[in-house]
Amino acid sequence: MKKEMNFSEATQLLYEGETLNGCSLKPESFPIFLTTAFTMGNLEDVQNTYDEKGYTYVRTRNPNRNALGKAISFMERGTHTLIFSSGMGAITTTYFSLLEPGDHFIANSNIYGETFDAINLLLQKYGVKVDYVDFGDLPAVQAAIRPETKMIYTEVVSNPTDRLADIGELAKLAHSCGALLMVDNTFTTPIAIKPIALGADIVINSLTKYINGHSDALAGSITVNDEEIYNKIHTIRMLTGTSGCPFSAWMVYRGIHTMDLRVRKQMKNAALLAKVLNDHPAVLHVNHPSLESHPQHVLAEKLFKDNESMTGMLSFEMPNDAKKINQFMDRLHLAHYAPTLGGIRTTLSHPLHSSHHHVPQEELKKMGISYGLMRISVGIEDGEDLIADFVQALEVFNG
Repeated sequence: MKKEMNFSEATQLLYEGETLNGCSLKPESFPIFLTTAFTMGNLEDVQNTYDEKGYTYVRTRNPNRNALGKAISFMERGTHTLIFSSGMGAITTTYFSLLEPGDHFIANSNIYGETFDAINLLLQKYGVKVDYVDFGDLPAVQAAIRPETKMIYTEVVSNPTDRLADIGELAKLAHSCGALLMVDNTFTTPIAIKPIALGADIVINSLTKYINGHSDALAGSITVNDEEIYNKIHTIRMLTGTSGCPFSAWMVYRGIHTMDLRVRKQMKNAALLAKVLNDHPAVLHVNHPSLESHPQHVLAEKLFKDNESMTGMLSFEMPNDAKKINQFMDRLHLAHYAPTLGGIRTTLSHPLHSSHHHVPQEELKKMGISYGLMRISVGIEDGEDLIADFVQALEVFNG
């Protein structure tokens, strides 16, 4: 008889989701179920399988998605997790599942550019009334609430300017009017913060990013505690065909087992690099919540454990000199341009050429996004190597 023991989250994560109903085998690596359907016996067996919500057709349920979902539910402190074909698939499917024409939706004005596009091109087109509010101003959020408000939506840390949202206070505001709080945890990950524990109703992650970590799989997730919400989203996911594929789910499940090691190193590296860039004479401004110069540093200390446990994402502003920005990028040895984030290698992204290229100039100005702003997804390289590389590349601004 084994003695019952309590282990850390990092240790437990290695074993979450590995048990497969109906399988007595114990493979060291969870298998991939590359099948479009599962066979059944007679009609009584078919009915029992449906009643038990067993495996029938790949778009409905799959062991790889279930295993990954259990691991994410464990990390996010949720009860149910659904796996999608992408982060945007998770976001839009949830919108269509829970919002109806005439509903009111409040979004943080500092959000990912393609989420901004999805709200404008899809939600508003189908009759959902939308208000954008700076969530750094909680009284403004309170003032925007209407009787028909059904959802409040935010990222924990905004893309790409690292503006923070007070999840606990937003949850109180949402619940005071019967609305749901939906939170995108992609930039921060459940290693840094668990929004459901702070009162969020729905947490979305782009699994393509940190949770997978190796820039080789596309997937997304939503995590909830409410079974009714879960069933609504599951139904619409099945009908819209946004379920994640088994192979991608297997890849992300493999990646999640090294997540604690990777993300903690990335968050620490980001804090170190942010400090050096903040002190550099060629840099106009740095966005990272660990910095005392960050306008919400006090809130950051409330939300996160410490300065090295916030986010692996930062952005910094250089002079609006296209020629020198290109020279800076050409001089870098380690960081390279790639329109993604959360991978093990440090990458750059220029918001005006990628995530925010459709956002109107007026909104960009409000978000603090200029031509000289560069987003950095910090990798697991040696921190001193990264710092040295950025410092020598910034020498192009000396002349």
